[in-house]
Amino acid sequence: MSLPEYASQSVGNVASKSTAFAKVLNDAGVDFCCHGSDGFSEACRKAGADPEKVAQELDSVVGVPAQMSHDFNTWPTDLLSDYVLKVHHRGIRKVGPKILDLLAKVVEVHGPNHPELHEIQSLFQQTMVDLTNHLMKEEMMLYPFIYQLCDGDLNHHSVQAFHCGSVESPIGVMEAEHEEEGQRQERIRQLTNDYTPPADACGSLKLTYALLKQFKDDLHEHIHLENNLIFPRALEIESRVVER
Repeated sequence: MSLPEYASQSVGNVASKSTAFAKVLNDAGVDFCCHGSDGFSEACRKAGADPEKVAQELDSVVGVPAQMSHDFNTWPTDLLSDYVLKVHHRGIRKVGPKILDLLAKVVEVHGPNHPELHEIQSLFQQTMVDLTNHLMKEEMMLYPFIYQLCDGDLNHHSVQAFHCGSVESPIGVMEAEHEEEGQRQERIRQLTNDYTPPADACGSLKLTYALLKQFKDDLHEHIHLENNLIFPRALEIESRVVER
């Protein structure tokens, strides 16, 4: 596609076309998850990236299968929900504590020479507190209703309205929390110099930075799937199957 064709779409829509596209945008620092509704060119400029160059890189991966690539745009909503809950939610609970343990160790050893590690540790501690609450709200309230919507849509039956009137309300809360976490992850990225370990880094510090980057990348996919695919679909299905 040409730049005008990309520019006519939201960056979230572009990212949804394939994981290869999402990787190009992620590598360019373009925020397609928390700000997926931004236009393609606007999102590139916010990231300090040249929209024309990013468009060329997107064209270069068209038709090239990425390793472990998933065409999420073709997945049904309930399968996407399964993926988020069983891959991303479980991943946060598994990897997050490991990162906290590593941060405690590297702060003790390297903190005197690298004071930024103290802020990184504090930020990630808050990440785990907030995400623990966030995941619980999604699992207890939001996703059970999304599964009801999917079942009603698949089996052609109506669904009773969400207890607070519309699924739009909890979705709005989740998206606001996504935005807050996105800002925190960006601060961690800045403090780690884009996850580049300092020259005197030991093996543990190098591993910590690598895990922080992977955590951020996984979280970006998680938020992208919810903000740009699952949540809009849930609202559209609700408009058709919920009793009013």
